[in-house]
Amino acid sequence: MGYEISLLTFMGISIIGSLSLNLITGFCGQVSLGHVAFVGIGAYTASVLTKADTPFFVALLAGMLLAGTFGVMVGLASLRVRHDFLAITTMGVNFVFLGVVREQEWLGGELGISSIPDPGLGKLGFLALVLGFVVLVALLSLQIRRSWMGYVFDAVSGDEDTARMLGLDVSHYKLIAFALGTALAGLSGGLYAHHVRFIFPDSFAFVESITLLAMVVIGGNGSILGVILASALLSVLPQWFQFIGDYKLLLYGSLLFVVMRFSPGGLAGLAQNLFHKSKKYFALKENQ
Repeated sequence: MGYEISLLTFMGISIIGSLSLNLITGFCGQVSLGHVAFVGIGAYTASVLTKADTPFFVALLAGMLLAGTFGVMVGLASLRVRHDFLAITTMGVNFVFLGVVREQEWLGGELGISSIPDPGLGKLGFLALVLGFVVLVALLSLQIRRSWMGYVFDAVSGDEDTARMLGLDVSHYKLIAFALGTALAGLSGGLYAHHVRFIFPDSFAFVESITLLAMVVIGGNGSILGVILASALLSVLPQWFQFIGDYKLLLYGSLLFVVMRFSPGGLAGLAQNLFHKSKKYFALKENQ
């Protein structure tokens, strides 16, 4: 039972992380290849604070705020770059983060931070907390998608130049996307650190950023339900098939290739196509 609870907790944390990236990449069309750096900022901040006897929820909030602050800084630095250059810029953020935490002894250096305090909620209580955050983040994403901001994000994602011609402040909305997405990434990091209770630099290596991106793309850019399903699937696959752990990049790369080649809309697009085809099929049957 303990293993299943731990797996579900990890799955929920992964969903929060992928939904946070979906706000930036899926909703606003800003490719981020270093998103796990903000997960790491949240994890390290919350861990350092709780080891200094700061209440868990205060530490969690501080991790979100710091991750969001750095997200805005990266967003400001990235306003003049797009597409491939934006991807390279955000990828560099991941390597800068790793370089900093490896060199700082007060952050544990290469050995990381161990003996992170238990939040005191118990395994089931912590799982309930994580699932509660999953629901809140999903509802927030849904609210944004259905609001005027969601329409603006769609416009920015579709064509930034046209959005500017329509009078939209593209830079302003890009920063909002980065702030929200990175703050929620910090939330997932703080939860992750207090779930495993031990973090080190390799916990936030570049491959983990690719994992989050794979969850978004395979689920379907901008699709909330699709990203949740893809996150759940990619979270449990390495646990069910232990040998996958050694070939994670190969597996995710292959899945990305298959999805982009045969179903660019991801799982959400595939489900939508199947629904429309079945609808047409039954309509033809009724007319015969």
